[in-house]
Amino acid sequence: MTDASIQTQPETGEATFGDYVALLKPRVMSLVVFTAAVGLLAAPGTVHPFIAFFAVLCIAIGGGASGALNMWYDADIDRVMKRTANRPIPSGRVGADEALAVGLTLSGFAVVMLGLASNWVAAGLLAFTIFFYAVVYTMWLKRWTPQNIVIGGAAGAFPPMIGWAVATGGVSIESVLMFALTFMWTPPHFWALALFMNSDYEKAGVPMLTVTHGRRVTRRHILAYTVLLAVLAIGAAFTSIGGPIYLTVAVILNAMFLFGAWKIWRRDEEMAAADGYRREKRFFALSLLYLFLHFGAILAEAALRPWGLGGW
Repeated sequence: MTDASIQTQPETGEATFGDYVALLKPRVMSLVVFTAAVGLLAAPGTVHPFIAFFAVLCIAIGGGASGALNMWYDADIDRVMKRTANRPIPSGRVGADEALAVGLTLSGFAVVMLGLASNWVAAGLLAFTIFFYAVVYTMWLKRWTPQNIVIGGAAGAFPPMIGWAVATGGVSIESVLMFALTFMWTPPHFWALALFMNSDYEKAGVPMLTVTHGRRVTRRHILAYTVLLAVLAIGAAFTSIGGPIYLTVAVILNAMFLFGAWKIWRRDEEMAAADGYRREKRFFALSLLYLFLHFGAILAEAALRPWGLGGW
């Protein structure tokens, strides 16, 4: 047996509780929980605290179920990518059939319990979100088009709409704005990651924009989407979910984000490779902070509004 075959051989072992937690992509789930909670709390009206907590828990479980189904289907890709090779399935700690069973069981549980606890509009949105991420994005878009992240970003943008629907029983322009904010944020966020993880996607045969069109084109796309995102994010400050707090946060963060995207756009590959893509990694880290702070500002406006301090 060669050294290469030894390195690619999965390390088998008994699964621990932590492995099943990892199967649910807890870092992604944290974003789902936060944006869903903001959507719920920013919505008009009141929801009983227990119902609100249980609804967000169901949304989190649904998000985790999507992650498990994604890992089940993408196990072949994960095995050859350095970033994902130690995930529970490619490492051999959790079987593919187990992951599929976990994903399907948790999906059904989350949707039914959310419908019973709140309303079936919210449950329907959650069911569609799981379907979109597991089937439309994972099984189709991710492997077939460089627009995978652009279209597939909708899956991660639905949670605030679901939270809003829990509180209101429907969809409104405010929840669509929160959806749009996450949707437009997703491409520059993931393309920044692809710039310094491009070799992983090449090895796995995933048609990320960096693979199909090169890093130069990707840099232009990051700048273009960041400009559109800034217009949307700052414009949202003048709607019913915005206010002076949100406007201040949005102006500062989007100025930083635009400057970061501009600096990335100006770089050539020799310069980027020479410093280990540090600027791209900083932009990616900033993108995580960007979304959390925007939704945090929406939450702050909603929390202050009953006292006449939030909003315009």
